[in-house]
Amino acid sequence: MHEIVLVIDFGAQYSEVIARRIRQNNVYCEVLPWTTSTTFIRGKNPIGIVLSGGPSSVYLENSPKIDPSIFELGIPVLGICYGMQLMVTLLGGKVTPAQDDKGREYGKAVAHFNTHCPLFKRLPNRSIAWMSHGDHVEKIPSDFKVSATTKNCEYAAIYNEEKNFYGVQFHPEVEHTQCGKEMIKAFLERVCHAKGDWSMKDYYKQAVEEIKKEVGDKKVLLALSGGVDSSVAAVLLSHAIGKNLTCVYVDHGFMRKNETEEIVERFSKYDLNFIKVDARKDFMSALEGVKEPEKKRHIIGKTFIDVFSKVANELKGIDYLAQGTIYPDVIESGSINGNTIKSHHNVGGLPENLPFKKIIEPLS
Repeated sequence: MHEIVLVIDFGAQYSEVIARRIRQNNVYCEVLPWTTSTTFIRGKNPIGIVLSGGPSSVYLENSPKIDPSIFELGIPVLGICYGMQLMVTLLGGKVTPAQDDKGREYGKAVAHFNTHCPLFKRLPNRSIAWMSHGDHVEKIPSDFKVSATTKNCEYAAIYNEEKNFYGVQFHPEVEHTQCGKEMIKAFLERVCHAKGDWSMKDYYKQAVEEIKKEVGDKKVLLALSGGVDSSVAAVLLSHAIGKNLTCVYVDHGFMRKNETEEIVERFSKYDLNFIKVDARKDFMSALEGVKEPEKKRHIIGKTFIDVFSKVANELKGIDYLAQGTIYPDVIESGSINGNTIKSHHNVGGLPENLPFKKIIEPLS
């Protein structure tokens, strides 16, 4: 089993970018919602934890929080933006709303770094950091030191080297922060002591084995849109269960010109038990006269499920429905403390009377 770093997501725009930066350093990473229990986190045995940014204010009653016991696990923690402010709050510091321009920063800021801090060793002591915060840290926990400042931010970065707790008010994961990638690399190597021996090839092997274990000899119907996510899911499932996979592409009538024909031509070449279903009339009929966007999304989601259910009944013996769901889909469908951006996506709420025993989402 490879070493793992966990990103705890607080509804950030960049949680997946943080994960990508970690994986680029050949360290396996998973993104988990802030509702994840400390017990579950401990069970993952991570070598490091990253607390993501987020749109909330930590001092509000309903803002996303974590159990403070996460800081008692003896695991290195890096808090980014909201993650740093949450760390400060839970460990005895204080975060307040910024007054006028004092403490509030958006965009580029010149940061001055303490290069004795493990995150910034051998890096320039002055460079650009990308900020996005309307709250600011007024007081840091008593056992922390300051490791970076900007003109408007007294605590642009803080740390407790003994406990391996680090916080940055800026976003090291984005391209706009100079040396940001090096800072994440430093956290992994100097603080978490990561070996960096993981690769995406390892993930492929792991995913295929997990699908084999979960599905066994059951038959699976995959909702194939022709996009990247469902196509990758199709390949993984095909390699895992072979002929027991059936891929169904639904022509709903809303694709770009000639795109359906291109998808049919492309996927018919592969050994995927590919089926195209012409459901244009079903979708057009269901949406006729509907103008409200959110209502349209729910109708589209329901119609997709109706089509897949009908196909499954016709094929007989289909046990599972598979989807190319990825983590941002879960967030954006409103399933985990996120803004409901695409409730039409199947993860937004599947009906209980599905003719499937289980939903398979190997990429979620």
